Amino acid sequence: MFDGYDSCSEESTSSSSSEDSEDEVPSIPASLPIIKNNGQVYTYPDGKAGMATCEMCGMVGVRDAFYSKTKRFCSVSCSRSYSSNSKKASIMARLQGKPPTKKAKVLQKQPLMAKLAAYAQYQASQQQQNLAKSKAVVPVECFDWGRYICSNNLVGAPVSCFKHVPMGTCWGDLAEGVRVEVLNSDTNLSTKVYWIAGIVKLAGFKALLRYEGFDNDTIRDFWCNLCVPEIHPVGWCASSGKPLVPPKSIQNKYSNWKAFLVKRLTGAKTLPPDFAAKVHENMQFPFKKLMRVEVVDKTHLCRTRVALVEQVIGGRLRLVYEESSDDFWCHMYSPLIHAIGWSRSIGHRFKRSDVSKKIDGQMDAPAPLFAKVKDVDQSGEWFKDGMKLEAIDPLNLSAICVATVRKVLADGYLMIAIDGSEAADGSDWFCYHSTSPSIFPAGFCGINNIELTPPRGYTKLPFKWFDYLRETSSIAAPVKLFNKDVPNHGFRQGMKLEAVDLMDPRLVCVATVTRIVHRLLRIHFDGWEDEYDQWVDCQSPDLYPVGWCQLTGYQLQPPAAQSEIKEIPPAVPKQKKKAQQYKGQKKKSLLRLKEEPAEVDEFTFSQGISDQESNGSGSYYIKQEP
Repeated sequence: MFDGYDSCSEESTSSSSSEDSEDEVPSIPASLPIIKNNGQVYTYPDGKAGMATCEMCGMVGVRDAFYSKTKRFCSVSCSRSYSSNSKKASIMARLQGKPPTKKAKVLQKQPLMAKLAAYAQYQASQQQQNLAKSKAVVPVECFDWGRYICSNNLVGAPVSCFKHVPMGTCWGDLAEGVRVEVLNSDTNLSTKVYWIAGIVKLAGFKALLRYEGFDNDTIRDFWCNLCVPEIHPVGWCASSGKPLVPPKSIQNKYSNWKAFLVKRLTGAKTLPPDFAAKVHENMQFPFKKLMRVEVVDKTHLCRTRVALVEQVIGGRLRLVYEESSDDFWCHMYSPLIHAIGWSRSIGHRFKRSDVSKKIDGQMDAPAPLFAKVKDVDQSGEWFKDGMKLEAIDPLNLSAICVATVRKVLADGYLMIAIDGSEAADGSDWFCYHSTSPSIFPAGFCGINNIELTPPRGYTKLPFKWFDYLRETSSIAAPVKLFNKDVPNHGFRQGMKLEAVDLMDPRLVCVATVTRIVHRLLRIHFDGWEDEYDQWVDCQSPDLYPVGWCQLTGYQLQPPAAQSEIKEIPPAVPKQKKKAQQYKGQKKKSLLRLKEEPAEVDEFTFSQGISDQESNGSGSYYIKQEP
């Protein structure tokens, strides 16, 4: 093991620099033509017509369906982009002694999807310009995870929490104290030499390493991704004929380094011999360019359409819709993509393509490559059209809303609509599987102290399910039909990770787990206000460990530059959060719904734990009485 040991005297000098720039994007024109859809102008629920133009992306749509009280933006994504850049420009103006401008130049950020009731089709030429003006992605090298973690004493979620990422199922017991052989940067030798280092702190794929011999001295500590080729198990140098050379800073600390290493490494753990081979194997992904899939149409949630795989990065797919230059990012295990023919098999709406001839190299992605859903029995008691439930709004992932089952499809799939904001033609319905962790029985939010978003325009607040069911002559979906499994996910409040901004899914951002409700995670994007948080399942393929972007070559978006704003509170008032419809009230005792007419089920709401830190299943759902 120590045959490669050598001792030399050297010094080290190294320097590196990087510079990034971001192009300015001209502001969008203030006035745009009002667009009609199929000859019909959208109207308010009270019958009054009204359209609005998004000040961020220029999209035109129904004013009532726009985001926030002022109706200035079409989505949370556009509001976020506008507010961030406006604040930054305002701060700089005040620092320079200039009066703040009424409108700051903003970078355009396209939303993930658009409700048909919220957006109208804009002129083709303008759409192409909007795509060209998309917000520039910040290179991954711009963000230093190691400094961020150490300066704030943060904890990264372990790789074992993410079964869908490379090494997620074979990470093993890598922990603090494990020794590895790495390049020795404290040297002046012209050839590569190595030394042994131990893991001091672990955060996702990244580890804080300290060379053997430095004891408690942190001056030469450095962060490194454990899955890069430069990391080796102890003994690799001896088997590969590479020299082990102690760092110059401590080369005179011991007279017999070989004896020192034997003593320090006896009984110590190191990487498995096949660790590098497993990393390479795990970095191979089955989806290939030009494979055809069915994916949700991001402009019409109610339907799917054919798309081609254009790019694969770390298991994430960049899909380009057929007959369009529009693209869509998602993970290969996302519930939004399916094999060709899936829509027809379950009765889902599908946009047919006029493409009659396939491009050379195209092929339908094999069905086994897609994520499997649990088989369900629909022959007995099952979901029915009109049943009420609670669901995460796919267009506003910070909100869990009152929703309705609008259509029951085959194989356990459901078409769901958000109460109070759906289009009359069902064009904004969305598809969830009955086992989806994004739908919940009526009362879930109440017993878990989560704010439930009531139907738009509903004035009888605070919202009460019993009254609403009676007023709408509806019944709640039986509790036993929902997925109540809670895996031992391993996440803890405060853990850091890299997460997809599902409102703009090409972006992977620095994020934090701020709340855990059984298997449901509240993801906060560092530097942004809480109103942009997103509810995500613990097994979502859109969550990644620290260092995933560096490992795969994806670009990581650093925290928003909110520090400047926080340091100068008098200059720029804090942005108002999205107006709360009502404040959820935690149940202090069992609330029993009285029996109503035959079609209304009877429920008992059991006391729940608001933030279930343990990973046991727990009684977080409503118990339905026989």
